[in-house]
Amino acid sequence: MKQNSMLAMILAGGRGSRLHDLTNKVAKPAVSYGGKYRIIDFPLSNCANSGIDVVGVLTQYESILLNSYVAAGGRWGLDAKNSGVYVLPPREKADANLDVYRGTADAISQNIDFIDTYDPEYVLILSGDHIYKMNYAKMLAEHKEQKADATIAVIEVPMKEASRFGIMNTDEEGRIVEFEEKPANPKSNLASMGIYIFNWKLLRKMLVADMKSEDSHHDFGKDIIPGLLNDGRKLIAYKFKGYWKDVGTIDSLWEANMDLLDANNELDLSDSTWKIYTEDVTTLPHYVGPDAKIKRAFITQGCIIEGEVTNSVLFTGAKVGAGAKVIDSVLMPGVVVEEGAVVTRALVADNITIGKGAVVGSADSENIELVAKCVKGVE
Repeated sequence: MKQNSMLAMILAGGRGSRLHDLTNKVAKPAVSYGGKYRIIDFPLSNCANSGIDVVGVLTQYESILLNSYVAAGGRWGLDAKNSGVYVLPPREKADANLDVYRGTADAISQNIDFIDTYDPEYVLILSGDHIYKMNYAKMLAEHKEQKADATIAVIEVPMKEASRFGIMNTDEEGRIVEFEEKPANPKSNLASMGIYIFNWKLLRKMLVADMKSEDSHHDFGKDIIPGLLNDGRKLIAYKFKGYWKDVGTIDSLWEANMDLLDANNELDLSDSTWKIYTEDVTTLPHYVGPDAKIKRAFITQGCIIEGEVTNSVLFTGAKVGAGAKVIDSVLMPGVVVEEGAVVTRALVADNITIGKGAVVGSADSENIELVAKCVKGVE
């Protein structure tokens, strides 16, 4: 790798416990989204489109499917000479039974040797569980122009929601003067996106010291970033404008899918200038029966629709039987809604069958219903 270049490290080891049964057997970044994608496709595609050749993906929880999926670097055009996607599981045992990263910074610390192999001047650290498009090359250009020690991507959130995020307080020139983790009384609405660019030599020094500290959480938000601020280092906030979604809950994952129904949706998955690459699944085109009724729907290849679909998103291979109704819902890959069944305001997990005449969800429910077990039909 040439000096002055940038290497990316994607933190993809999170459990995603708020997604409940969806992440019982797969890591959160491997969860399906948008008809045919997985969440991890977005940061990986952003890397490929930004001209980043080497990407380390740090996996941990329920990583078997994610590891095999990510290992096929060619999906994102990262299989040429001197490029690639590398799966990096934890190496140290935190206890007798479990290999884990102790924190986000520890995940990078355990892979210092991997990064040193490429001798990059800059390292890009990414969360692997957000849905967005972003040109990291533009962020790096800003980092260089400002002669920053670290640059942190931020997005403006509604002030009433700011306490849910890590908040960056800046001066008039955009220099970060304070970082607050989920403050009860936030001073600004600049939320950290979990996207960082660091000068590698400086970060390496910080990580080595952090590994030796018994009082550290080994975390970027709790230790590394506050440490840089305390040392008087120059940290810059890079303001991102565009679609960004943290899909950490069932409701937010449902919302992110439903956003695709908006013709003016900022994400625009059909944009040929910034493609989101994914696994190329071989399947038949979708089929719409003569008595089917479809109103405002996002339908993927392989779907068979013989009933009614209203304001809903159907992933690859979903089937809606005759007389069945799917309303304000998301059907993940391989879902079958049998004859006469009704699904309303629900997110139905992969390969689940809703039996004949069954009723799932309610138009009046405050939260989206997750259906992660097959539902028996009416006898």
